[in-house]
Amino acid sequence: MRRPITRALTGVLGLIAAAAGPLGTAGTAHADSVVVGGQPAGITESPWVVALSSRDRFGGTRAGQFCGGVVVAPTKVLTAAHCLGREVLGGTPGQLSDFSVIAGRTSLRGHGGREVRVADTWVNPDYDPSTNSGDLAVLTLARALPESYAIEPARPGDAALAEGTAANVYGWGDTTGNGTYAMSLRSARVRVLPDTACERAYPGGDGAAYRGDTMLCAGDPRGGHDACQGDSGGPLVARGRLIGLVSWGSGCGQAENPGVYTRVSALLPRHF
Repeated sequence: MRRPITRALTGVLGLIAAAAGPLGTAGTAHADSVVVGGQPAGITESPWVVALSSRDRFGGTRAGQFCGGVVVAPTKVLTAAHCLGREVLGGTPGQLSDFSVIAGRTSLRGHGGREVRVADTWVNPDYDPSTNSGDLAVLTLARALPESYAIEPARPGDAALAEGTAANVYGWGDTTGNGTYAMSLRSARVRVLPDTACERAYPGGDGAAYRGDTMLCAGDPRGGHDACQGDSGGPLVARGRLIGLVSWGSGCGQAENPGVYTRVSALLPRHF
């Protein structure tokens, strides 16, 4: 089994290389990918999906996108805690003078929508970078987005969390697992899987171990559909509810290695 990796951290070199052009190493660095095995998604049908952006850090080719996020209130965006780590940002979030979210825009090269500065960040104090447990952060925006952009997070016991439930994961990440980044939003259909599927795939040892109390297992039992590098922090949605945030996994779209998501229903009630 390959060592489990977060789906933003490994994407940094690839994203910087993609911004730099053909001299980069985007083909070999597993950057935070766009959805593997997915299809185009329109932002009007999923207005809660946003791109985290810093052109100063990641260049302007893809509008500085490096992670995903999801609007849960007009001034609040959830994302993965590891997206705000020093390894990704090269410093603290406060040191990025142009840290913003791009909302209401399907294509990163497109126009329209809104670019809103991030005014403050909160990282789950229980987040453990060594195990990826508690991989949740909250961004506070300098200006409010429309209320219609927000999606309701699932709460404990929600039917959307049931094993076998169909779900969609969204992002602008790698579409192949080989550094082929999408310019337009994509989504892939997966299913909520039993915790045992991820416990078998990620038992610990040479990598992080799956923990069902703070993590959610989802994927395609046949393989071929998954989040990938560049999708970190993006939403997993089922039955109109936010159930997870792209967190980590081994490879992209492999049947034996499902995607691991932050279990939003377990973490939000503790702090909000």
